[in-house]
Amino acid sequence: MANKVFKSMDGNMAAAYVAYAFTDVAAIYPITPSSNMAEYTDEWAASGKKNIFGQSVSVTELQSEGGASGAVHGSLQAGALTTTYTASQGLLLMIPNMYKMAGELLPAVFHVSARAIAAHALSIYGDHSDIMAARQTGFAMLASGSVQEVMDLGGIAHLAAIKSRVPFVHFFDGFRTSHEVQKIETIDYSVFSDLVDMDAVDAFRNRALNPEHPVTRGTAQNPASIQRFRMLLTITWLRFLRLLAEITSLLTTMVHQMQRTLLLQWGL
Repeated sequence: MANKVFKSMDGNMAAAYVAYAFTDVAAIYPITPSSNMAEYTDEWAASGKKNIFGQSVSVTELQSEGGASGAVHGSLQAGALTTTYTASQGLLLMIPNMYKMAGELLPAVFHVSARAIAAHALSIYGDHSDIMAARQTGFAMLASGSVQEVMDLGGIAHLAAIKSRVPFVHFFDGFRTSHEVQKIETIDYSVFSDLVDMDAVDAFRNRALNPEHPVTRGTAQNPASIQRFRMLLTITWLRFLRLLAEITSLLTTMVHQMQRTLLLQWGL
């Protein structure tokens, strides 16, 4: 295991650092206070920084959050591990595609710096009204309460999404955490390389849409067929929490920094 390295960074940089490790494609659209995550990713990709797969991230900026989420969905169907960053109304514009990603068991990870939804007036207050609006999409959700947790739980979100096929929203308070600078222990990419389930990565890539191996997706089904399939998803969720706990335990053992309360919360 690599020696411990401490760096000063804010929550957005911690989330971007973790996401970059696992990302083939980042489909982005800026919205305060999440914009810095996309900016860091774009800067690192331009400078040739490598992820754990030995390649630079392909960064594409769309014309809206709806376009970004559509690009995430399409990129995942093409076999690329894909990430986006958003907040507030931006997350709400992604909800239709979030239902598709969750239903199709695509390992997306959204990093969200939570911010109030504009109602009678726009607000940059860091509440969780955006997150609450997305709860029934089928995405798992992990909340980070500090810059160090953004680093730790961000990694867990990506590792668990790959292994379980359940997509994740990893969120933290806008401004209060996204822009708070703290000295934290970083997780070396070699640790992520050791923990990632490459068999699951290969299986994901092998399920990619390919004209040489055509499949039918996005069908219209009658109520009986829909219900049977939705019930089958229960099997995925029954094994999901156990996988999440196992990954948390492994990461804790390797970096010695997660709080024991996380493990107790998930029944270990």
